[in-house]
Amino acid sequence: MAKMAIFYGSTSGITESIATKLHEHFGEDLCDLYSMEEDFESVDQMLEYDYLLFGCSTWGSGEVQNDWRDPIFEMSIEKPDFTGKTIALFGAGDCVTHGEQFVSALGTLYNHFKELGATLVGEFPLDGYTYEYSFAVRDDKFVGLPIDEVNESDKTDERIASWLEVLKPHFPSASLETA
Repeated sequence: MAKMAIFYGSTSGITESIATKLHEHFGEDLCDLYSMEEDFESVDQMLEYDYLLFGCSTWGSGEVQNDWRDPIFEMSIEKPDFTGKTIALFGAGDCVTHGEQFVSALGTLYNHFKELGATLVGEFPLDGYTYEYSFAVRDDKFVGLPIDEVNESDKTDERIASWLEVLKPHFPSASLETA
């Protein structure tokens, strides 16, 4: 069976909460869970997996969460080969207070890993979101799953379930069986 992992960076705990929900869905037998702050050692960890979910919140004027900064910088220099890796992105944002850069960090991750040869999947519809701008939008869809726990926590579980349906054709089918 193909190997799968979730790597996430979380400052306030929201992205960690999403990562934990996804990990519970996939199950620890099929999916490993890594905090970028506590568990990440090197890009070689990521390259051990065929299927990856990367979680990142957006900070400042659209930047990635702090725990992602050094790894992205190092990868931009070393250029590891992610060819053959399937990656899906998820992240937290605040569409009201920070609607001018809503989940823009996902767009940064998307461009970065696309350049390294990865296959990126898991685009998500714009419907139901209100924001000014997002660097995470490509071809009228988000490049991954945006979550706004600050203003729309009542929609989180439904959005995660919808996103898992989007992932089914791209991830090992056994790992996406619903209970």
